[in-house]
Amino acid sequence: MQILVTNDDGILAPGLTALAQAMVKLGEVTVLAPEKNWSISGHVKTLHKPLRLQKVSLTNDLLAYASDGSPSDCVALALLGALETKFDLVISGVNPNANIGHDVTYSGTVTAAMEACIARLPAVAFSLNSPENFQGELNYETAALVARRIVSKVIDHGLPEGVLLNVNIPYGSLDQVKGYKVTRQGLRIYRDALDKRYDPRGKPYYWIGGKPPIGVAAEGTDYGVLSEGYVSITPLQLDLTAFTALKEIEKWDLTD
Repeated sequence: MQILVTNDDGILAPGLTALAQAMVKLGEVTVLAPEKNWSISGHVKTLHKPLRLQKVSLTNDLLAYASDGSPSDCVALALLGALETKFDLVISGVNPNANIGHDVTYSGTVTAAMEACIARLPAVAFSLNSPENFQGELNYETAALVARRIVSKVIDHGLPEGVLLNVNIPYGSLDQVKGYKVTRQGLRIYRDALDKRYDPRGKPYYWIGGKPPIGVAAEGTDYGVLSEGYVSITPLQLDLTAFTALKEIEKWDLTD
């Protein structure tokens, strides 16, 4: 089993190392991750400039490479043959913050898994629901153990073609995790605000800020389950067709 591990926080992120080490017991692990932080980058693929790889030393002699591309670039490079390895599975994370609801369209962690899905490989994205404004070093031990358990099940059972798993893990010790629940994508509420400022020459510039996003704790959703202390496992697909709207829009007379 050849496993590719990537992330969107950069090659030196502790969550990446913890995840890669957890995967070692499940197969041959190769790490290919961005050389810098690409958080909230979305599904970016670089076509306008060359991409480079450099070998990096991580703990436990993990085979690791850094790229100047995005998380999706890292997956594409690996799967297109840059590492001369045929991969069976792509794992992304562990992101230090939850990726729930609409976050999945912004998240480099999740969209890296989407890139694998496009290549028809099974993929799982892992995120940790760390406390807001947490100070100090995050503990990824529980996330790593949860990831190993879930990935082992993916290896045993496989995933339907075109489906990836978006997994969000409560922060805390393993005995504090209440269990595992398969969920649907919930509703994320963003509270963005525009902060207009002026530079020393009087020209305006803008910060997109505001309060942190919140979620609707509806039963059976990623946010609802996570807020109750369960691991949320959400199957996602790339087909974004709004099937409920098809028949309504078909009624439009577009020949006028």
